[in-house]
Amino acid sequence: MSRLLFLAVVIFVVYWLLKSYRKQLSREDAAPAPAEDMVRCAQCGVHLPKRESLLAGGKYFCGEEHRRSYTGKPE
Repeated sequence: MSRLLFLAVVIFVVYWLLKSYRKQLSREDAAPAPAEDMVRCAQCGVHLPKRESLLAGGKYFCGEEHRRSYTGKPE
């Protein structure tokens, strides 16, 4: 009988530890990502992160092809 009681306590402790560990992980995953400036492509209008865009003539573009077709020069 004491072995059964010991086994039940061990199972409860393991369950409790796993539950608290999973709760802690879910709290860390729920942290919001830092905000990033978004810009609009002057050619097609798609919004993209500023760091991924190309800047030419004071306007932002989503790719080299759109920059070339908008400005009309190959640079």
